Amino acid sequence: MTFLAIDIGNTRLKWAMYEDHRPGAALLAHGAEFLEHIERLAEGAWAGLPAPERMLGCVVAGETARRRVHEQIEQMVGWNFEPQWVVPSLQEAGVSNGYDHPSRLGADRWVAMIGARHHMLQQGPQRPLITVMVGTAVTVDALDADGYFLGGLIIPGHGIMLRALEGGTAGLHVPTGDVKLFPKNTSDALTSGGTYAIAGAVERMYQHLAEHCKADPMCIMAGGAGWKMSPSMTRPFQLINNLIFDGLLVIAHRRWEKA
Repeated sequence: MTFLAIDIGNTRLKWAMYEDHRPGAALLAHGAEFLEHIERLAEGAWAGLPAPERMLGCVVAGETARRRVHEQIEQMVGWNFEPQWVVPSLQEAGVSNGYDHPSRLGADRWVAMIGARHHMLQQGPQRPLITVMVGTAVTVDALDADGYFLGGLIIPGHGIMLRALEGGTAGLHVPTGDVKLFPKNTSDALTSGGTYAIAGAVERMYQHLAEHCKADPMCIMAGGAGWKMSPSMTRPFQLINNLIFDGLLVIAHRRWEKA
């Protein structure tokens, strides 16, 4: 049962095709396109792929991007499935949603938490969990040991921080620098400041969750820029590249395992 997973983020569309809709299924093909190039998919990266039998996606870029993906799917000969997209709900795949307005939670955050909890349970007993997504924006979300989403943080990613400073402060149009303990030039100061801001947000959430649950949390990090954070983190964490795809596989399996 070939399965197509799609993640439409703020900057890029990422896709992956698996041999089945279950965690651990073999990856057959994958790729990414910037959002302005979505129209290339049907005649480019998707050309020659086997027809998926089912598809599940996650979108934060808005309805226009989703409609453009539907148009590409309609161009594919033999692709006769109905596209389905994750909408955060009160509960799914063992995770409960504590957001004030559950449907307003970002779909990427919801799917990532589901994927992260699956990884945690594969490794041992349940425990509190922090899921960090480092991308255009950075999210730091907290689950208790029972899978209840307590809440989370949203802060700007590295690029947004730098552009905001460049736009609002004279004389800061400088190249990206390195992360230093004691930065001695403006480039390093900017890069170090953004990195430590993200690391500090994770540290504060770790403290809140450990105190609330009376147990040390596991921390799982994902996102295209996650590797940049590795040297600056103060708590143990796991870096997982395809967390949203993992979450989509878990959701798909739960929804369709009896189909």
